[in-house]
Amino acid sequence: MTVPPRVAAAPISWGVCEVPGWGLMLPPERVLGEMAALGFRATELGPIDWLPLDPDALRAELERHGLGLVGGFVPLVLHEPDSAPAREQAARIGRVLAAAGADVFVAAVVMDAAWAPPEPLGDEAWRRLAGHLDELTELVAGLGLELVLHPHAGTLVEREPEIERVLAASQAALCLDTGHLAIAGAEPAEFVRRHGERIAHVHLKDVDAAVAERYRAGDVTLVEATQAGLFRPLGQGDANIAEVMQLLEATGYERWLVLEQDTAITGEEPPVGRGPVLDVQASVAYLNELAPLEEEVPQS
Repeated sequence: MTVPPRVAAAPISWGVCEVPGWGLMLPPERVLGEMAALGFRATELGPIDWLPLDPDALRAELERHGLGLVGGFVPLVLHEPDSAPAREQAARIGRVLAAAGADVFVAAVVMDAAWAPPEPLGDEAWRRLAGHLDELTELVAGLGLELVLHPHAGTLVEREPEIERVLAASQAALCLDTGHLAIAGAEPAEFVRRHGERIAHVHLKDVDAAVAERYRAGDVTLVEATQAGLFRPLGQGDANIAEVMQLLEATGYERWLVLEQDTAITGEEPPVGRGPVLDVQASVAYLNELAPLEEEVPQS
């Protein structure tokens, strides 16, 4: 199987996720080995502390599997008056990412470190959130990284009104996550039409609209929805991935496309070569069917 050079992997496609109670966490040796066997050349970091946070050790672990580092997903609390904890966390992880060769710092805005359900914010809290986001954008830029805001289910910036509010109040670039937009009831292709100039990073995932509706209605949690088949291999869901890809090409987007086939593993560890890797294979095959992607690895 040929993985297009601009397409990177993500540990969450193997069930490795920072959300509390997500499921079985497969070990790095297996996950990185299967990424490499499929032909991926790069990956995102995965949950903090899943891989070593010493830059030399991290780079060595990835290089042993022929992988580079694209960036990392970092949940941050930005609406509180004191931004020092968020700055410290961003600086700590940002230094690791930069030293290990990454380009992108992917920030999600959570209610607290335990991913408590979001609560409505007042105007002042929203102003703080946007201001702190701009502070961290400058901070990580000083490390050689680009901060991108990731609208994400179960966070303070999830649905379109929240996304639009932050876009209007901050200068942050965006991570287009096709799956999380669809989960929130947005149309990913329309989002690209409106905000293509703000998109600096892409997470590709597909979703089952019926399960997403159950999540929006509050009938299931994000973890329960995932276990019920919320995320589908690319092309097998309702996120209109083909149209999104066409629009990204039309906007001139030439940066990373991170394949995130979110899964949550329950029960025993699946045999090697089975389980999550099969959905990843199906997603890569779909991307290859759409159109050949440029034979060029994104440059930082």
